[in-house]
Amino acid sequence: HLLRAGLHERFPHAVLNVIVTAVGGEHSESGAARFVQDVLALRPDVITIDYALNDRGDGLAAARRAWTVMLKQAQVAKVPVLLLTPTPDQAASLTDPTDSLVQHAAQVRALAAEHGVGLVDSLAVFRRRVERGTKLATLMSSGNHPNLAGHRLVAAELMKWFG
Repeated sequence: HLLRAGLHERFPHAVLNVIVTAVGGEHSESGAARFVQDVLALRPDVITIDYALNDRGDGLAAARRAWTVMLKQAQVAKVPVLLLTPTPDQAASLTDPTDSLVQHAAQVRALAAEHGVGLVDSLAVFRRRVERGTKLATLMSSGNHPNLAGHRLVAAELMKWFG
């Protein structure tokens, strides 16, 4: 909703349609299995991919394979892609390179660079806020779901890609 609102504000005379095909709790392997039918079939102008938070249970290798499938399919369809690093989990250590959340974020950054697609580094934005003294809990509605303030951080990063 915040992305749609931001786009409408920036482009008040454009006809905009933001379609969310996300399935709550889904990981990238499931997303990749339905990507052509549920995403590319809609003929989008831009696609955002954001599975890393849920991918922790499946591991880095499975996530890399699934994200790569989606990236290649989007590139064949000539649709620009923005990859999102995960938003935080309050149980994770945002600065520990061995934390699975941090590892998945690093993998998303690497995938964006390897495939030449856009990156919205949500985790880095939250980490910077925390480093400046903001309590992570004030940006979260639950253990691993942002509240409105947290979602606004992500939406602001997304909007940077839309002139």
